[in-house]
This record gives sequence, structure tokens and C-alpha cells, in this order.
Amino acid sequence: MKRILLTVWILGVTTASLTAQEVTIKRTSEEMRELFGYCDKPALIRELKITAEIADKIGDIDHWARQQQASIDANTNEVYATTGELMQEVSKRYKALGLAADQVKSLSEAKRIFEISTRVCPVTELHPNHLFDTLIAARALQLYKTKYRKQVIDKLGVNGRQADMLLEIEVWKQKEAVSIAAIPEADFNRIRKTVAMYAERQRRWKVVGIGEEQFETMAQFFDQNTL
Repeated sequence: MKRILLTVWILGVTTASLTAQEVTIKRTSEEMRELFGYCDKPALIRELKITAEIADKIGDIDHWARQQQASIDANTNEVYATTGELMQEVSKRYKALGLAADQVKSLSEAKRIFEISTRVCPVTELHPNHLFDTLIAARALQLYKTKYRKQVIDKLGVNGRQADMLLEIEVWKQKEAVSIAAIPEADFNRIRKTVAMYAERQRRWKVVGIGEEQFETMAQFFDQNTL
């Protein structure tokens, strides 16, 4: 089996799934475990062809390993004297999940991968357009329709009613983003609300009749076409 290289949250290392801003913020082990669910869990399921249950168990192992590493660093761990010993146990626990040898190796090597990877975690990234700080929703929607309604119909293959609904959703998302941006970056609720915002946007897209296979195209269009 070809080795699959991934980024994962392990031993408290901030991997490439974090944005540049996140690198400077020290997250708790519990917050890192939650981030795993938002960012690396979907990648593990997709790239290693594993179930959500197995991915969650990997996240739990990494969470446990970070706690053990903290006590190793503090010289208070009564079981593992070194990181090397801990990593051997982590590998054993990965194997106990039924992972293939090359999958285990990929996970164990993730700490080195993040140094050269450029991957980010889109569902935690917030890009507020501060024009929406003062722009009321009705006016924003009017501007969007004037500037982009025809493009939405032509490029996204929707009818006029769907185009109007999609533009309304985008205005909602932009207003929501500037509201979330008021939360300090160190506050983990900022990430939770950002993830929830994108999930709600996708839910609304589905109501309009947009399939999941179109989500990436939709997101790219609105990222590239804003006020």
C-alpha cells in the first residue's frame, strides 16, 4: 500500500491544519482534541479510508498522548521517561485499531510533515469583510444582485430564484463573519462559531437545491466575488 502522508494533532504540536494566527495561540489539549474533529478527522476518513469511529479513536489516542507528553516535559510521568517510549506506545495503540503498518507510520511521521506542508483547515478560517460592519443586509443584497446575479446564474447553473437565495445566504454569512470577528482570537468560541457558520451555510445551500458536490465551487465563487 502506498504510504499516505497526513497532518494530525499529536503531542501538542501545532500542525499545518492551523492558520498562521493559530500558531501563536497556545491551545489546551481538550481544544486540540476538538480541533482534530473539525480538521484532521475528515482528512483521516478520506485519505486512510477508515470509519468515523476509528478516526475518533485516533483523536482520543492523540489527546491521551499530549497529556502524557506534558507530564514527561514536567518530569512527573511515572510510566514513560522519554518521548520515544511514549511514541512506541502510541504506535501500539494505533496498530490495535487495525491500521496497516504504513498507515501507522504515516501517523507517527506527521510531526515532521507539518514543517513542509501548506495545508490549512478551511472550516476554522475566518475572513471577515469589514465593509459589512456598517453595511445593512438589505443594501448589501441589492449590491450583490446588481453585481453578481447574472454571474451566479451563468457560472453556477442555477435559476433566478435560486440565485437570489444564494446571494441572500452570502449576505447572511458575511454579516455573521464580522460578528464572529469581534470575538478575541484566543477565545476558542471564535473557532466553534466559525465552524458552525460554515455548516449552517451548507445547510442553507442544500435547501436551495445545491448538492454537496457543488459546495467547493460555490465557496470558491463567493470567495472570489465579494463587495
